[in-house]
Amino acid sequence: MKLTHLLAAAAVAVFATHTAMADDKIKEFRIGILGGENASDRLRSNECLRARTEKLLGVPTKLFAPADYNGVIEGLLGGNLDLAWLGASGYAKVYLTNPDAVEPVLVKINTDGSYGYYSIGFARVDSGIKTLDDMKGKKFGFGDPNSTSGYLIPSIEIPQKGYSMKPGEYFGDVVFTGGHEQTIVAVSNGDIDGGVTWADGIGNWEDGYNSAALRQAADAGLVDMTNLRKIWQSNVIPEGPIVLRKTLPTKVKLQVTGMMASLESMDPECAYTVMAGKVKGIAPISHEAYEAIIEARRLKSKKKN
Repeated sequence: MKLTHLLAAAAVAVFATHTAMADDKIKEFRIGILGGENASDRLRSNECLRARTEKLLGVPTKLFAPADYNGVIEGLLGGNLDLAWLGASGYAKVYLTNPDAVEPVLVKINTDGSYGYYSIGFARVDSGIKTLDDMKGKKFGFGDPNSTSGYLIPSIEIPQKGYSMKPGEYFGDVVFTGGHEQTIVAVSNGDIDGGVTWADGIGNWEDGYNSAALRQAADAGLVDMTNLRKIWQSNVIPEGPIVLRKTLPTKVKLQVTGMMASLESMDPECAYTVMAGKVKGIAPISHEAYEAIIEARRLKSKKKN
C-alpha cells in the first residue's frame, strides 16, 4: 500500500475515533485560501481541489480568496468557511479566539518526510546585502501580521539576535507588503531592500527549493532566484494545518479528510498546485503539534496589550 493511501486511511481512522456522529447533509462547501499569490492565481491553483470536492460531496463547492490572511481567519470564526490550509500562527489566532471553531486534521509532508519549514530572509544579490548586519537602515518587508513565517516567527527570533524590529531603531523601516508573493516581487523589483517568506528549505535555492512561496514565484516566472540570496533563516517551524469547521457533519469530515490525504497519490498535479510544490504526502495532525506556536502568539499579544 502506498504511503499516501496509508495516510488517507489513518486520517479517516482519526475522525472515526474522535468525532461524534451528526447529520450528514450540507447545502454547499466553502474553501478559504490564504493570501500569498494574487487572487486569480490562488483561485486557479485551487480549482482542481474545488472540482474534486464538489464531485465528492455532490454539493456546490466555492473558493474564497480574501485579500489578506485575516479574511480567511474571520471566515472560519464566523462559520462561513468549511476548510482552509492555515499557517501555524493563523491557526493559533483562530484557536485563541474560539477553540471550538475548527479542528486541525492534516498537514503537508515534505519530500524528506518532515513537516517543518522555515522563514527565509532574502535580498537582491546586487544589493550587497549578505546578512542582517547589512540591513541596518534598510527597508525590511513582511507579508502579513497573521503569517507565521511572514511575521510572527521573524518578529520573535530576529530581535533575539539583537536586531530591533521597531521601525527606525535598526532597520530603516519595517513594512507589511500584503503577502508572500508581494514580498518576493517587492524585493526582486528593488521596492524594498530585504524581505521574509516561507520555504521548505529542501532542494536547490535556484529552484526556489522544493515547495512554498519561493517555488511558486519561480514556477510562475515572477522571479529569477539567481538574482536573490538568503540572508537569514529561522529555526524550523511546524507546517500549518489543514483545518475543518468543527461543526461539519461527521460524514463530510471523513470524506473530505480522506480525499485530501490521498490527493498526492490520486492527482499529483493537483497536489503540486494546492500544496505549493513537491510533497511526499498529506498526513494526520492534531492540535498538540501547535501548542508552542499558540503560546508564542499568546505571549506576543500580551506584550502588545
